[in-house]
Amino acid sequence: MRRKRHTLLWNLAFVLVLVGIGFFIYKSSLKINYSWNWRAVPSYLVYKAQKEIDSPVRGTVESVENNKVIIKTLKGKVLTVKVENPTLRKGAVVDVGDEIGYNTSYKPGPLLMGLYMTIKVSVVSIIMALVIGLITGLMRISENPLFKNLSTVYIELVRGTPLLVQIFIVYFFIGTLFGMTRFIAGAFALAVFEGAYIAEIIRAGIQSIPRGQTEASLALGMNYFQIMRYIIIPQAFKRVLPALAGQFISLIKDSSLLSVISLTELTKAGREIVSSTFSPFEVWFTVALLYFIVTYSLSLLDRYLERRLAGDE
Repeated sequence: MRRKRHTLLWNLAFVLVLVGIGFFIYKSSLKINYSWNWRAVPSYLVYKAQKEIDSPVRGTVESVENNKVIIKTLKGKVLTVKVENPTLRKGAVVDVGDEIGYNTSYKPGPLLMGLYMTIKVSVVSIIMALVIGLITGLMRISENPLFKNLSTVYIELVRGTPLLVQIFIVYFFIGTLFGMTRFIAGAFALAVFEGAYIAEIIRAGIQSIPRGQTEASLALGMNYFQIMRYIIIPQAFKRVLPALAGQFISLIKDSSLLSVISLTELTKAGREIVSSTFSPFEVWFTVALLYFIVTYSLSLLDRYLERRLAGDE
């Protein structure tokens, strides 16, 4: 009972801290002397588009009913055109190409399209980075001097240079040489950068497995690839999963740098909206929220996998 009361008090303190932070942010916003316009934000995510419907023939409007416009041509034929919002009345004379109404539909706004591009390039980069990291991590612990030295040079070179510089090199040099699109060049640059960190994570995970397991597997007649596939890597993956999830979250946020090569991901979409609407705070707060939703979802997936894998042991 005492423990429950103690936990309740600390949870209440947590809520009070959050309320205090929210109150501080609210008071700070009042002192900025800024005209807030949150009503425009939903249209940056989803907006209602109008598509004009033109008359395909020349004739007279016979009737307008049930989202339909019935036109009688000069030759006496009757044509029915589906129109959600007709702009003509019965008896109106129309020519080919004249507007007779419009249809409406909801379409994704620039921020939602940018979010889609961010997720798309991040998923492709994560897959490539995992492959690069796994191969490089195995080369890093190899006894072959060629593989070990090549992996060491790659890891130290990538980790010792800024990602922004690497994006420029990949896009303008390697991308031009091999005819890469912006998307492929951006995804490859992210994969190369994150692959160096993933390689070290995988190396540390593999080396954390007791060497006795490898020796026992060799005694059973298993070769190197069988040992890695069935014994070492499955155990190492469980141990490095939190670190990998953190690296994937970092990759998603690093994808914002791809705006420098004019890839319209979430950050570039936000910048374009700000330049045309002059509403920086609303847009950037929304962009930050969208990034948080994606990264927090990945964190929840990581926790689920950790519990699932822990239950399999």
